[in-house]
Amino acid sequence: MAPPSQCFDATMHGAAHNGAAPAVADAKPQCPTVLDADVFRRQGHQVIDFIAEYYGGMGDHPVHPSVTPGFLRNVLPAEAPSRPEPDAFGSALRDVRDLILPGMTHWQSPRHFAHFPASSSTVGALGEALIAGINVVPFTWAASPAATELEMVVVDWLGKALHLPESLLFAGGGGGTLLGTSCEAILCALVAARDKKLAEIGERRIGDLVVYCSDQTHFAFRKAARIAGILRDHCRAIHTCREDMFALSPTELQAAMQADVDAGLVPLFLCATVGTTQTTAVDPIGKLCTVAASHGVWVHVDAAYAGSALVCPEFRHVIDGVEAVDSFSMNAHKWLLANNDCCAMWVKRPSELIAALGTEQEYILKDAASEGHDVVDYKDWTMTLTRRFRALKMWLVLRCYGVNGLRDHIRSHVRMAEAFEDMVRADERFEVVTDRQFALVCFRLRSPERFGGEKTANELNRGLLEEVNAVGPGPYMSSANVGGVYMLRCAVGSTLTEEYHVADAWKVVQDRASVILRKMEIIYSVLG
Repeated sequence: MAPPSQCFDATMHGAAHNGAAPAVADAKPQCPTVLDADVFRRQGHQVIDFIAEYYGGMGDHPVHPSVTPGFLRNVLPAEAPSRPEPDAFGSALRDVRDLILPGMTHWQSPRHFAHFPASSSTVGALGEALIAGINVVPFTWAASPAATELEMVVVDWLGKALHLPESLLFAGGGGGTLLGTSCEAILCALVAARDKKLAEIGERRIGDLVVYCSDQTHFAFRKAARIAGILRDHCRAIHTCREDMFALSPTELQAAMQADVDAGLVPLFLCATVGTTQTTAVDPIGKLCTVAASHGVWVHVDAAYAGSALVCPEFRHVIDGVEAVDSFSMNAHKWLLANNDCCAMWVKRPSELIAALGTEQEYILKDAASEGHDVVDYKDWTMTLTRRFRALKMWLVLRCYGVNGLRDHIRSHVRMAEAFEDMVRADERFEVVTDRQFALVCFRLRSPERFGGEKTANELNRGLLEEVNAVGPGPYMSSANVGGVYMLRCAVGSTLTEEYHVADAWKVVQDRASVILRKMEIIYSVLG
């Protein structure tokens, strides 16, 4: 790597800033070594060593920090330095270690069970380094031909690995792209559906459009609907119930759509979910598509978390009927070792996405080599022009771990979650609230009748979660409140989690529960 040609006179800049006399005219300008090969190699080794030590010492960090707002802002300078200090990079890394890491929630901790994973791998992390180092902006084929074509290859590879229908792949007339998050994917699909429908009924009727989801659908969908111009009260969040494991009912969906049609409104879009955030509920894709088809509704499947599990053939049934959907998205960075960020989206008819999001090519973006060829310009598949070379990372993950390796990764977490579920069921003081589908266990402590039964169950479990998360080393868990039932969530998914971490987590839950029940026994004996 050669240093940049732009040089600046640091003496002149510093003198002018400090109000001192200007430097002599013949002072030599200084060139910053911002892209020098030797400096990059030295500092790169420092970063790799830092990250390796971080993972090696992960057990020394509490999963969740005990800090208060302002803890970091109060110790860092109010302004950036005008000049770097000696060994600025090494000093900054020390501040990361001493000031920043103590205030982090350590998502890669093997005792992090609160959220769906942000999975990491050596190859995923190094893929990110390659992306940053090469640093291209592949918004069109011409802007970086290999980046575009690798992305086309990778989304087909990934789609096949996930057992998606050929109609969603480039090989079958569809196609895919790699975005940042499922939030982007949902918005892009919704805008494509909106423009397609308005082309049929007239743009003035945008206020008549209605979109549908369940009351378990991620809030990102409602946010996307607002951005796309859908009226707030035209987003139908259909009630789900525990008897159906909080899945969206086709019967309820049909009733809602028909009621809107009878009122002169226009059903537009259904966001179905495979693996909801709170309980990993699975909406019945095939039956919902049948309902949607009768009203000309676009169906998008959000499989942000659970989509990764589709690499395992035993989970293919959760998307039965997916051949009928219009678009599908999943986050490979959640559970498929791709590191943040990497969301894959597939569409059955890319032309409809391009019609909504495409732009007229500026002269500067045109290239003679692509003239006359049906090339993909990914700027027309999403909202942004600037985009990252995510395909390189995903390609490395698929090449270096293989589909079978990814299956082993998913299955190990599912086995550990199953073991946790068995431990919960074996303790009669607890109950599993919803059937485990993937690697999330939703459970709660039963409230004895003498302590108020169901009337006090939610408060009892709030207290239990606080007690569990207050244990210094971990585990760190979260909660859900679905259908009026407060429950604890144990999501197994960290790359570093092993069986003993799960067993230790359950022991902490049991111990904290025993403490709470003993306290309640004393209180009620005094009151009684």
